[in-house]
Amino acid sequence: MSIQTVFAHVSCRDLATSAPWYEKLFGKPPLRRPMPGLVEWQFTESAEVQLFEAPEHAGHSTLTLGVLPIEPERRRLQVAGLAPGPIEQVDDVFIMQMRDPDQNLIVFASSDRT
Repeated sequence: MSIQTVFAHVSCRDLATSAPWYEKLFGKPPLRRPMPGLVEWQFTESAEVQLFEAPEHAGHSTLTLGVLPIEPERRRLQVAGLAPGPIEQVDDVFIMQMRDPDQNLIVFASSDRT
């Protein structure tokens, strides 16, 4: 197997509510709307996130995002009007958690705090 790209998938109840929240989270609008009920953000050639309207699955997703460093990211999210949790250290990694409008878990992970 030769995997080239991974799409992280998050389910939401209502795309009209969740897409603007994720625009704040990612700091940019989605790159594509390939079909009704689906929007996609691309970060690199191999890292993408799909937000899909699937009410029956909403609230059960976990999205982990690697960022460097984590403190400026926390400040950016606060300025955007979102509510990230505190930065915690777990072994050699710093993490920060928050919930989207459907209570899906968003985890930020970083080896660099500042």
